[in-house]
Amino acid sequence: MENPSTTILVVALLWVSVVAATRTKLQLIDDADGGICKSMVETQGYTCQEHKVTARDGYILGLHRIPKGRSGNKTPNKELPVLLQHGLLMDASAWLLNPQDQALAFILADNGFDVWLANTRGTNSSRGHTLLTPNNPAYWDWSWDELAAYDLPALFEYVNNQTGQKLHYVGHSLGTLTALAAFSQENLLNLLRSAALLSPVAYMGQMSSLFLRILMNIFLAEKLKLLGLPEFPNGQQLVKFICKTPGVDCSDFLATITGPNCCLSSASKATLFKNFPQSTATKNMIHLSQMVRMGTLEMYDYGLEDANMEHYKQPTPPVYNMANIPKDVPLFLSYGGRDAISDVNDVGLLLDNLKDHDKDKLVVEYREDYAHLDFIMSVNANQLVYNPILAFFKLH
Repeated sequence: MENPSTTILVVALLWVSVVAATRTKLQLIDDADGGICKSMVETQGYTCQEHKVTARDGYILGLHRIPKGRSGNKTPNKELPVLLQHGLLMDASAWLLNPQDQALAFILADNGFDVWLANTRGTNSSRGHTLLTPNNPAYWDWSWDELAAYDLPALFEYVNNQTGQKLHYVGHSLGTLTALAAFSQENLLNLLRSAALLSPVAYMGQMSSLFLRILMNIFLAEKLKLLGLPEFPNGQQLVKFICKTPGVDCSDFLATITGPNCCLSSASKATLFKNFPQSTATKNMIHLSQMVRMGTLEMYDYGLEDANMEHYKQPTPPVYNMANIPKDVPLFLSYGGRDAISDVNDVGLLLDNLKDHDKDKLVVEYREDYAHLDFIMSVNANQLVYNPILAFFKLH
């Protein structure tokens, strides 16, 4: 029987070839204001608000707020705010895929927190800009460097201004990388209470996802950029096609990319594929590919010394030094033994950089049977991961 991983790879490459040849971009269905609120939050009995935040470089970000739990008797500005930042190719719906007693956003709201759900630039809820449209290649001229430098500060400042409170932060995957990068430059810390990092990504040189490594090792994102595709082609049609391919089902597809998740329900996976994958910049995928191929943690490499000199005043990209994160920043890290993206060896490198962190400010949790998506979708994450996060937040 043909290996499903091989089938998926062949189908993916064929799809990309067709997209590149026709120079068409598959656009996401526009997410009108209130889309996630109306379809995923209010239907569960919660109040939900839509906010717009403008970053310093002009990107307009959608931000969803769940100000109170189902009891309805919380006073929003009296509760501590928590900002939740999703991972790559996802949006705020990542925190809402399970029932109320299993989804982190609902659990936090029901425990008295003022919950804010971020959406990365380029996703359905964050496709605005003060000057550019997504049809303009300049709109997609960013990588996760800009997410750390512009998006997170804008979101932190907005929530702080709205609530008058410092924030707790929860990031998953790419949402941990951008936070760690910002913390290493001592940014955001004046507005931060504590940070919980799930499937923490810093170093990626030992990532074990064979599917992703193949795509990165053939310089797929670089080729797409050369072909004039600044927006990484939306893959929702691709996912639907893959899931109908003989011998392949969506659970195999997820395991191929993220590792064998232990505890995802069929209902949560069905909800996931209604919103995944979201758009990102091809430049962002190139940056991540550089990290995997080189094992480095540094800013985007423009490839030529002259180009790097123009952007950074030095021939090589500046390094994000995780050891520079102040030792008194309260950090909660939870990682999994079966995670094919946030590999245990790469997490080990991060923890080595944090070895001098204040012992009472660093909590590290290891879930041997968890893969990448278990941390936001597992049916038992409420007990194994979220209860410890709640306890951590209450200490800080």
